[in-house]
Amino acid sequence: MLPCVHPAAIACTLACAASASACDLALALAVDVSGSVDSAEYRIQMGGLATALRDPIMSEALVRASAAVMLVQWTGSTRQQITIPWTRIDGFATLDRFATQVAQDPRVWRNYSTAIGEALTYTATAFDAVADCTRHLIDLSGDGVSNEGISPRSVLDDLRRAGITVNAIAIEQSEPDLAAYFYENVIVGEGAFVVSASSFQDYPARIRKKLLREVTRQTALSIPDQIPTHLNWSR
Repeated sequence: MLPCVHPAAIACTLACAASASACDLALALAVDVSGSVDSAEYRIQMGGLATALRDPIMSEALVRASAAVMLVQWTGSTRQQITIPWTRIDGFATLDRFATQVAQDPRVWRNYSTAIGEALTYTATAFDAVADCTRHLIDLSGDGVSNEGISPRSVLDDLRRAGITVNAIAIEQSEPDLAAYFYENVIVGEGAFVVSASSFQDYPARIRKKLLREVTRQTALSIPDQIPTHLNWSR
């Protein structure tokens, strides 16, 4: 004779299972491929992203969050493209495949301007496909101020209303005050912040720290070697 199982126990089990597989984070990685980024610097960006995604703490957090992750390349006002579509991170093997795709992702453009406003609005529309995820986050990297198209600051209210947070990494190789510009014009949302990399060579270590802070919110303060205060612009 089969044991009698109370309906409430069944409901609780199903609810817990659903909770465990619910998407906590939709993360859009928006990478600058404007003309100021040469071929070697592009490969440093993509390799640094791939290495950061494979970080043990990062990979554990993404899998536990049942995260959805995608990659966007952006440059001028009419040039943005999702080069790796939303991928549901349902296990470590899936994450490893996604990281490999990032490392090998071919560059789409080379010699165009920097249109951050359009990069943000284009990326924001993609979140309709992951509406079930609790948090919507754009992780934007760039090495210069917006010099074409709409002002990025003019789209921030729309992003805030849509519940999208934008964090940024400022690669200050040619523009030492870029972090301040990103703080004033690019980031938005509760706890939004800017991380500064002094050069493209510095990018891999900085993007790892940045992604760890974003993805592992509950343990951010315990991450070793915290970002120096003068490079840690938070809003």
